[in-house]
Amino acid sequence: MKNARAIQYVTDERGKKQSVILAVETYEEMLEDIQDLVVVAERRKEKTISFDDMKKRLKRDGII
Repeated sequence: MKNARAIQYVTDERGKKQSVILAVETYEEMLEDIQDLVVVAERRKEKTISFDDMKKRLKRDGII
């Protein structure tokens, strides 16, 4: 997060943080990270394959 220092807080009259203001770029990076974590969680129980098998599949499909 390059823009971490661009974070601003909105506080109440006692100084307690109530809201946050982020640069759009920072917000979008955070959303992308959350979406990546959702995909990982959804696929957690899927069977894994070896790196060599993956390379074979990619070659077979003409991707590499």
